[in-house]
Amino acid sequence: MPARVVGDNRPVASTQTGAHAATPPSRHVRRLRRRWTWWLGVLLIVGGLGLLGYVAWQFWGTNWVSHRTHERIVSQVAKEWQDGSTGTTGTTGSTGTAGAAVEVAEGNVTALVRIPRFGDDYVVPVLEGTDDDVLAAGYGHFEDAAGPGQLGNYAIAAHRVTHGEPLRHMPELRPGDEIVVETRDATYTYELTTGGDDLVVPFTAGWVVDPLPDNPEPGGVEPDQQQGQRLITLTTCSELFHTDNRLVAFGVLKDRTPR
Repeated sequence: MPARVVGDNRPVASTQTGAHAATPPSRHVRRLRRRWTWWLGVLLIVGGLGLLGYVAWQFWGTNWVSHRTHERIVSQVAKEWQDGSTGTTGTTGSTGTAGAAVEVAEGNVTALVRIPRFGDDYVVPVLEGTDDDVLAAGYGHFEDAAGPGQLGNYAIAAHRVTHGEPLRHMPELRPGDEIVVETRDATYTYELTTGGDDLVVPFTAGWVVDPLPDNPEPGGVEPDQQQGQRLITLTTCSELFHTDNRLVAFGVLKDRTPR
């Protein structure tokens, strides 16, 4: 490199070899980066709000809608039963019917369930079947199970959380608690023989809705294995959030009062 002379204001030549100084991004590139960053932020916010909205709807919105549905169905059913309307014939098991059902938009209502431990105002309709639409409107009656008061097992299921959550407090049920089932013809009072959290089974455990449930686990929770009983079985999710397990409670008919 040539020596600089005092007073020489010329810039010093670069001594870098084989490399170039970094070139700052152009204004266009910077603008694109800012735009993509802005849109990414918007998408994250919208996605977060959508997720919060979905959770709010599932845990609060569906409950509000289902409670209104319960009230409407109960009112309609009570009126039709009082008026003696014929309604439609409900299929309540292979052993026959337990009175005529009331047809509503959600399906055929064959009974109303009251559980005194859950409060004097607790009353939830029972509809035929156990698909999502039915369970959003109340209890679902397993179609191959016995009807209310019939020989065998009157098996019903309901949500523990969301869609009115009829069995949210099932773990609070104790042996001796009453389950009252009202139909057009009679009121059936069952007494629980097991607690609401005494038995947890996988959702594939079909034996719990058999005419006489027989637990395959030696010494497991099950009803008295006496033949000729009139049983009731309640099933719901074992946890408040998603689970493949079910809580199951058994009871036996103690009283029938004609309407």
